[in-house]
Amino acid sequence: MHVIRIPSPRAVIDRRGLTTRIAALVEEHGATGARKEIVPLLRDALAQGREEIAERLVATPSAGHALAEAQAFLVDQILRIVHDHVVTDVYPASNRSKGERLTIAAVGGYGRGEMAPHSDVDIAFLTPIRCTAWCEQVIEAMLYFLWDLGLKVGQSSRSLDEMVRMCKSDLTIRTAMLEARYVWGDQDLFEEARQRFWKDVVSGTERQFVAEKLAERDSRHKRMGDSRYVVEPNVKEGKGSLRDLHTLYWIGKYIHKVRSPAELVNVGLLTPKEYRAFRRAENFFWAVRCHLHTITRRTEDRLTFDLQREVAARMNYADRPGKSAVERFMQYFFLQAKVVGNLTGVFLAQLDEQVAQRPVRGLLATFRAKARTVKGYKVFGGRIHAPSEKWFAEDPVRLLDIFVIADREGLEVHPETLRTIARDAVLIRDEVRKDPRANALFLELLTSRRDPEKALRTLNEAGVFGRFVTEFGRVNAQMQFDMYHHYTVDEHTIRAIGLVARIEQGELQDDHPLAYEIIGKVRSRRALYAAVLLHDIAKGRGGDHSVLGAEIAMKLCPRLGLDEEETELVSWLVRHHLIMSATAFKRDLSDSKTIGDFVGLVQSIDRLRQLTLLTIVDIRAVGPGTWNSWKRQLIGGLYGAAEERLRLGHAEYGRENRIAAKRAAVEAQLGSDTALLEEIGDHFADAYWIAEPDDVITKNLAQYQASMDEPLSIQSEYYPARGATLVTVIAADHPGLFYRIAGGIHLAGGNIIDARIHTTRTGRAVDNFLVQDPLGRPFQEEAQLERLRTSIENALANRVQLLPQLHARPDARPRADAFDVRPRVLVDNKASNRFTVIEVNARDRPALLNRLAYTLFDERLMVHSAHIATYGERAADTFYVTDLLGDKLLSQTRIRGVEKRLLEAASEATGEAAAA
Repeated sequence: MHVIRIPSPRAVIDRRGLTTRIAALVEEHGATGARKEIVPLLRDALAQGREEIAERLVATPSAGHALAEAQAFLVDQILRIVHDHVVTDVYPASNRSKGERLTIAAVGGYGRGEMAPHSDVDIAFLTPIRCTAWCEQVIEAMLYFLWDLGLKVGQSSRSLDEMVRMCKSDLTIRTAMLEARYVWGDQDLFEEARQRFWKDVVSGTERQFVAEKLAERDSRHKRMGDSRYVVEPNVKEGKGSLRDLHTLYWIGKYIHKVRSPAELVNVGLLTPKEYRAFRRAENFFWAVRCHLHTITRRTEDRLTFDLQREVAARMNYADRPGKSAVERFMQYFFLQAKVVGNLTGVFLAQLDEQVAQRPVRGLLATFRAKARTVKGYKVFGGRIHAPSEKWFAEDPVRLLDIFVIADREGLEVHPETLRTIARDAVLIRDEVRKDPRANALFLELLTSRRDPEKALRTLNEAGVFGRFVTEFGRVNAQMQFDMYHHYTVDEHTIRAIGLVARIEQGELQDDHPLAYEIIGKVRSRRALYAAVLLHDIAKGRGGDHSVLGAEIAMKLCPRLGLDEEETELVSWLVRHHLIMSATAFKRDLSDSKTIGDFVGLVQSIDRLRQLTLLTIVDIRAVGPGTWNSWKRQLIGGLYGAAEERLRLGHAEYGRENRIAAKRAAVEAQLGSDTALLEEIGDHFADAYWIAEPDDVITKNLAQYQASMDEPLSIQSEYYPARGATLVTVIAADHPGLFYRIAGGIHLAGGNIIDARIHTTRTGRAVDNFLVQDPLGRPFQEEAQLERLRTSIENALANRVQLLPQLHARPDARPRADAFDVRPRVLVDNKASNRFTVIEVNARDRPALLNRLAYTLFDERLMVHSAHIATYGERAADTFYVTDLLGDKLLSQTRIRGVEKRLLEAASEATGEAAAA
């Protein structure tokens, strides 16, 4: 039987002393009269016990097991005191019948003897037969005491027969009872219940339980993001979390009747070294969970951004060059989650060997192949085995060779062999890293035409990847403390490599038609895969990771076997891997200078193709929903314009030709309305024709003609080509129009992702906005579209006070408060021939764009286009502006004044929104 023993137990709670005081109160006031004294007494004892445990948590912030056990010990003693008071003083029974027996069992996590400070108290009241009146009275009285103490109780009351029946029919109840631990009451009855459980419930259902538990685990993982490396993990339920460790224990207990995790070693499911890793990970996760409950004063198991900093500080993590305390803490967290993943893999495969051979699926199941040999390895049942314990020690290059063979043959590495690999990974030293055979094998794995993602993930989890490419080992399990990146650096990189392979195999042709079209045209696919591997390799070192990564590429690529030309290409791609997305998302692609500058950097079509592929997989591998049709459109537009410029070789591809081509395309779309082009086409300046897509021009012309005699026309419609809502406002042009429209859109719940502001030759403004909701989805419902139109109209008519209402709006992403984004303003007069380009970086807030637009208006600047990019909690708003005469800002004094005002505006928007 599991008895909880903790150091200095009476410092947590003195059961004997409390029992004596309760007896005295009962003697003085009687059982009923004493209740109003007993409840506060126990409540104080519980609070003092929690305070003592909290002090122990401060003194030993990493002692997870000790603290979880102390919490369970505290609850045990409270239950015992309450039980004894009720059966002795409240409902004493001198001659109890055989049916008037009661035992209290802790179940679930509490049954295991581990609790976080605000965990539920899960208990089972068990009786030999159907509950008698006395048993009901005792249970009810106990529950009222526990509720009065503020405990969250999950309880059941069942006879032994009911317990057996419920356990058979419900997996959750069966799992809870699997952990059952005697707390107090009739000990013989508990032993009888335990024997009934093993005999009547467990016997013969072992394989079914394992299958159901693993299916339950898979379902839970999908719910939690299906990765061990999500950046806001759930310490209890997430992949690689406490629940995964508990699942291993439950399975081991169900199959082998082990009474503690240590016994998993005795039954051959874990080695002693793996058991120590099991306990270390479990201890760390328990410590984190106890801190989360203590900080929030509630049941909180999600390690959210705002809590990560505080837990890291409480667990004594400190800043280091290139890595903050929170990043170091989270890196250790993910390393432990990775350990849990490795343990799960070897445990389940070992169990599979013990229970039964894995079934072969498909038509050939009855023709199961006999064991065979491949390059000295034994292959059986879809698994590859090392032939001996010394196999890798004899030639450490085999530590890579086995993964290449497994990839080629579509095999899995046997768990015993994975254990040997994990043990022998330390044999990978400099001589192995420099060995041409080893590097050729690694390059083959990296550029596999089968499944490099699976192969590299297995290589990483076996501990070989980071040993062979030590630079990759440094970013193993490294998180990036922001709301943009969903995964750790190593997981992001491996996912990106998998995306390249899937694009190459045609799996993602519908999602990435451009990438699929050009991937077969790149001159070196080895360079492409190497660039994807290395693009984030220098994160966490301090300094610009693109520059540092390019230097690493120059050293590493020759070692891997790439030639001089490939090495230079990889280094260039790593150095500039962010330039294409920055240009596409933050610059005006209709501006000839934008394309010219980009092409001047890229210089060749092959580089353009390689960079485009790297950019696409880098964005998509950031996390779910990061890649969308709007980004596809922008990247595709930049690629098309740059490819055309590189192919034709013009410094500026004929402006007149481009306008003529656009007018012809619009004419084709207008069909029978071609007269419209003749009537009002010349109202629009050349810049308008170059900037807007032909389908938008077609819509604008029709709206413009229909609103000739109206002071204001607002249209909003779903625009599937951009994955956004197109909002067009036509009005008499006047200063401040842009900031008012922006405010109206934000008040309607919209986020502007792109804006083009035009003035016709007749003095009317034609402003096109692309709008999404805060989660990156378009407005499609008519009610949403109408709300947009009404809100803009109210803002333009001055019917609403924009700033107060914007500040009062709840932030769609309040977790951004956890991040400190220092506002930054960049003024660039070289990015465009016609405009001054102003980029403002700040924390994303509902009032930000409106505040910045108002400041530009107040500074007497004309906004001609705006491009809004968000990266998690960070917004990058870019404005193409001129002064009121249409000239660039050239005076340094004026530029410094604008910079100062915009910095103040960005800081005010953030501060006021936070205070609202």
